[in-house]
Amino acid sequence: MTEAAIGREVAAPPKLNPPERLLMGPGPSNPDPRVLAAMTANPVGHLDPYFVELMDQTMGALRGVFGTQNHHTLPISATGSAGLETIMLNLLEPGDSAVVGVIGYFGERLAEMARRAGADVRTVEVGPGEIIDPAQVAAKLEERPAKLVAFVHVETTTGACQPIAPMVEVARRYGALVAMDCVTSLGGLPIDIDALGVDAAGSCSQKCIGAPPGLAPITIGPRAMAAVQARKRKPSTWYFDLALLFQYWGETSGTRKRAFHHTAPIAAIYGFYEALRLILDEGLEARWARHQAAHEALVRGLDRLGLSLQPPAPNRCATINVVKVPPGVDDARVRQRLLDMGVEMGGGLGALAGKVWRVGVMGYNAQISRVERFLDALEKALRAERHG
Repeated sequence: MTEAAIGREVAAPPKLNPPERLLMGPGPSNPDPRVLAAMTANPVGHLDPYFVELMDQTMGALRGVFGTQNHHTLPISATGSAGLETIMLNLLEPGDSAVVGVIGYFGERLAEMARRAGADVRTVEVGPGEIIDPAQVAAKLEERPAKLVAFVHVETTTGACQPIAPMVEVARRYGALVAMDCVTSLGGLPIDIDALGVDAAGSCSQKCIGAPPGLAPITIGPRAMAAVQARKRKPSTWYFDLALLFQYWGETSGTRKRAFHHTAPIAAIYGFYEALRLILDEGLEARWARHQAAHEALVRGLDRLGLSLQPPAPNRCATINVVKVPPGVDDARVRQRLLDMGVEMGGGLGALAGKVWRVGVMGYNAQISRVERFLDALEKALRAERHG
């Protein structure tokens, strides 16, 4: 370092001042103000006795939201993608066989994660807005058994909702484990992991659960954990190794003393805990009904504006609504007009880029008043584009 460089001053960047947005895209959604307030609470250490107790309480609340008694239920300290990768890298090892249902981009991503775990991956694929006939999965398993069947419950890119029970039934019939991506459904749609027989499931913090991005809630059932413990070699990942993670988060037979694994994001856990507390305080069935009512209000409003949804009616769900862009309307210009009004709406991905808008009705935003605000802004944007 030269003398001239020593002591050289660098100007500080501007003070943080993010705009206020109504986040009605595919996620993140706006957190409840109480969640944001919880994140400003006094920090403690990640091995502090208070935080260790909070870890236990968070795991317990998360079990309630998942509908499970699985001990191995925790928020991974990373975004939702990391939770799904944790599942795939722990359940699969080189030489294993997996069948993955692909109803959009996120199904493709599950398949890629399985390949990177070293598995022989076979896919069952359908077009945008469609769902998989479980008989297609059965045909794959009839040809050759698989260790794992994985699928996406709600495909964020197409708005299609894959029924869970029939997929589980087929997998169990052929002796396969079942892993599910419920990123866009946990906390907003009916899910009961134990009753359904799902062996592993992963979600995110920022959609229906209603916390900011940064945590990946997962649950791993007894059959799946038995498979993890029977591995021939350690997982190729250190950070996402379930054996190491639960030395920190705690095993059922463990002591109060926890082994250091990583420095947990304390403020993020505070917010996540509060979000779970609010879900359970509201009641799961009441929350699911609120999401459905907000979705129905949105659909009525879209119909009034002459807009329709991409998926066939039987395949739709409340949480993510994929809307066809009308002929002659510029997708990006409408979204920019909305953003200028402080409202976010998502565009299409992959084959649907420029053809659809993605409207999330999730968590705190699953309120009719917030849906009406969105619809009012969308109507103004469309009029400005001389539509309607």
